Amino acid sequence: MKTEVTLASLVEGFFTKRLLAQRRASPDTIASYRDAFRLLLTFAEKRLGRAPSKLTITDLPAPFVASFLDHLENQRGNTARTRNIRLAAIRSFFRYAALEVPEHSALIQRVLAIPRKRHTRALIDFLTRPEIEALVSAPDKTTWVGQRDHAFLLLAVQTGLRLSELTGLRRRDIALGAGAHVRCEGKGRKERATPLTKSTVIVLRRWIEAQPNGDDASFVFPSLRGGRLSADSGQHLVAKHVAVARRTCPSLGKKRITPHVLRHTAAMELLQAGVDRALIAIWLGHESVETTQIYLDANLALKESILAKTRPVDSPPGIFRPGDRLLNFLKSL
Repeated sequence: MKTEVTLASLVEGFFTKRLLAQRRASPDTIASYRDAFRLLLTFAEKRLGRAPSKLTITDLPAPFVASFLDHLENQRGNTARTRNIRLAAIRSFFRYAALEVPEHSALIQRVLAIPRKRHTRALIDFLTRPEIEALVSAPDKTTWVGQRDHAFLLLAVQTGLRLSELTGLRRRDIALGAGAHVRCEGKGRKERATPLTKSTVIVLRRWIEAQPNGDDASFVFPSLRGGRLSADSGQHLVAKHVAVARRTCPSLGKKRITPHVLRHTAAMELLQAGVDRALIAIWLGHESVETTQIYLDANLALKESILAKTRPVDSPPGIFRPGDRLLNFLKSL
């Protein structure tokens, strides 16, 4: 008689075989999926009264998973976007389970059929050219930290690298000679090379040459102890200089500036320069060209230029005259 495969063995296999060995998922993906399953298993333990290690996949039918997702929104106060992230982790697991326990394919297909929740996508924030100049000029370049931060901000705005890509850069990843570029490994283990402008090359060369105690494996933007900047440190770096830049550029006070806003800024600079969105997707390392649609939606200047090319509707003002009372009554029926 075949032994029932436990949920514990499936979850362990999903993380070790599928995510780590086969997909070589990033630490961020592993952490996100781990948190999703911690929440799901804790929810199941409270609802079913059994320890997570004693559960089987039959304990997680589609209605149960749907109630867990509702719990995230209603009891935990998560947004629809967070709900969809948790659902993505659960879907990925059930696709793996379909190969391991095909006898439960009917249950698995019902879970996979749970739809994502639609939600309002807000317009992205990005910096205008005066705001860019104010932010990049904010660091005190007479200090070591200020020189590092100046080079960091300039590279972020020019290349659109993600925060994790910026903090992970090593000297061997930057070429400052002919065909200057920066090479990085982004989402999905995809490598890409991004060209550098002359002004960025000058700043980076000056910064790197000022660090005599380093080799090709050294981080380009190290912490005070020489290690890699943490995500929190990168966010603090940006927030600190935004606060300084607001003194000379008040419009920055109306925006919430994060490292990812600098990435959006690089994309908008390309778009406003007339670069096709397919090329912007390649520049940023997007999986799909459709991802760059958010920049078209947020580009008010582009929409204003479209408006300027249209002919205004010739509609002279008129005087309102109400219709016949009886005809209005019949029209309302």
